Amino acid sequence: MQKSIDPAEGITTVKILPGEFYVTQDNERIETVLGSCISACVRDPIAGIGGMNHFMLPVDKNKKGASDVSDANRYGNYAMENLVNALLSHGAKRERLEFKIFGGGRIMNSLTNVGWYNIGFTFDYIYTEGFKIVSQDIGDIYPRKVLYYPLTGRVRVRRLNAMHNQSLADEENRYINKIESKPVEGDVELF
Repeated sequence: MQKSIDPAEGITTVKILPGEFYVTQDNERIETVLGSCISACVRDPIAGIGGMNHFMLPVDKNKKGASDVSDANRYGNYAMENLVNALLSHGAKRERLEFKIFGGGRIMNSLTNVGWYNIGFTFDYIYTEGFKIVSQDIGDIYPRKVLYYPLTGRVRVRRLNAMHNQSLADEENRYINKIESKPVEGDVELF
């Protein structure tokens, strides 16, 4: 996670990478770049709190006990629960949470369509848990840059052109190889 001040807007910008999430009650912007990954931008408009996650794969099918939570967040099942739990622990109410979903693009022809699996997991999770989706920009072949303003709920999405696909595909391939060889460790409370 990287924090900086955006000179044009004069607000703190937090950049998150795969396996990270961030929650805030301040006037900040959270941003990330997505290929086949998914980001959920979630907020409670009454409590004035929101956050964003960024995950690469839908579920960890090899759960083996305690794990490092930051490694676990590379999987949607952990990333969604950890983001929701962090929001609730800061005063958000479950019944007021609004979800905006982004990503799941098919930017790598050589791999299985991870993006569609991520999208399927995300919809299944949100509907199973009884949450509501208020906005989405998912699928297709484009990588995306997502800028989220949790205080207002505003999201700006820029679809990146094909020139960015190869560098993002290379980055996703490196990340997939890294996470497949590293065990998941840590605790997460699922409810």
